[in-house]
Amino acid sequence: MVIGLEVHCELKTATKLFCGCPNMFGDEPNTNVCPNCLGLPGSLPVLNQRAVELAMAIGTALHCDIRASTFHRKNYFYPDQAKDYQISQYDEPLNVDGHLDLPDGFRVGIERAHMEEDTGKTTHAGTSGRIHGADYSLVDYNRSGVPLVEIVSRPDMRTADQARAYVTELRAILVASGASDGKMEEGSMRVDANVSVRPGPDDPFGTRCEIKNLNSVRSLGRAIEYEAERQIALLESGERVVQQTRHWDEGAGRTQALRSKEDAYDYRYFLEPDLVPLVPDAEWIRAVADTLGMMPAERRARLTELLDEGGGATRSQLLQVATVVELRLDDLVVEAVAAGVPSALALARTANEAATDADAARALDPKSYVELLTLEANGSLSATQAKAVLAELFVLGGGDPAAIARDKGFEAMSEDSLAATVGEAVAAHPDEWARFCEGDDKLAGFFTMLVMKATRGQANGKAVAAELRRLKG
Repeated sequence: MVIGLEVHCELKTATKLFCGCPNMFGDEPNTNVCPNCLGLPGSLPVLNQRAVELAMAIGTALHCDIRASTFHRKNYFYPDQAKDYQISQYDEPLNVDGHLDLPDGFRVGIERAHMEEDTGKTTHAGTSGRIHGADYSLVDYNRSGVPLVEIVSRPDMRTADQARAYVTELRAILVASGASDGKMEEGSMRVDANVSVRPGPDDPFGTRCEIKNLNSVRSLGRAIEYEAERQIALLESGERVVQQTRHWDEGAGRTQALRSKEDAYDYRYFLEPDLVPLVPDAEWIRAVADTLGMMPAERRARLTELLDEGGGATRSQLLQVATVVELRLDDLVVEAVAAGVPSALALARTANEAATDADAARALDPKSYVELLTLEANGSLSATQAKAVLAELFVLGGGDPAAIARDKGFEAMSEDSLAATVGEAVAAHPDEWARFCEGDDKLAGFFTMLVMKATRGQANGKAVAAELRRLKG
């Protein structure tokens, strides 16, 4: 299998690419429009500076060479583009020759990342939702003219898993750079997959087919796997693969032919006469680069280093690192560790409890979060109590963890009181205690549960475990 991906991402600007209409998802259809994005005679495009800066930010994050570029008219006759052409970049794109490294170290080349305007959105009314068999079609031009960057990978990927990992990492980079919100469910990030097959790794590439507008990572993987199997079946039966643009039918789990694949000459590209060349100077490129924060790979490395200082990261912890970075909660972990909280505790609490409401966690005062984890780390709160206090912090939007714990009646048990409670649990269950002493370590959880129930969650789980070990001798 040979896979190359084209990812279209809408840029997070206030206005459209060539006019002052709002760039806003979900507004009433055909309200964010003007003579320019409706293609009315006499209207002239004016390039959005902020869109250019976000496009350069994407190029910088993908290690591209940022060059002087030009805009072209890409001619095609679909109703979702009122002027019958799209302003895009053709043979002189803004960003070229970059790369993206997947979390496992595999490098995917980036051919180009060029600017263009989005089209309107067509809705086909009928049972199929497709143009064939539709009773009528509706067009919303709110999206027409929204700034896009199309990121074209080289055909370096060989499995559907690599394609999924590429899109996941690219989405994280786009969000981290501030260039796009990456919301595939809203269409602000869409993927076209070019798929071909060949007998072996040294054979020439086969005929490719393009699967259009995939809007989830799951659909991407399923579509690639189906299309590869379809092409293999054709070749093994003596037929040939025809170059096509195909649609992925999520319900049926298969691709369907849309049209024969266009080539560049079909679009009759020519220079956009109403726009001058775009020539970013070194100072502007450097200023954009200086605004970029840490990218996801750097953030993962930062957390992994903290875990390595504590003896090395387990596979489970590496998955937690990925979750925390994807949700942009890694700063909370870093601040907690800097304050003396064990890295494993800070990571686990953030990847599990904080991740259940990432928006609330990001809005939380980091000081409150660090104070809470400190209370848990020093034994003032049990894990159960700490989770309850964190939930309350989310509800309140912040606060003093120690005060919340007092209001809830969470007070650390004295050693004498805890020892007495553990002793009572052991005395009440002699058979289970005998089995525990003989090596049935699973019963530690049984006794811990009894103590937690007896103390209404006030006991510290680690202290209970220590007392059990002491009694066991």
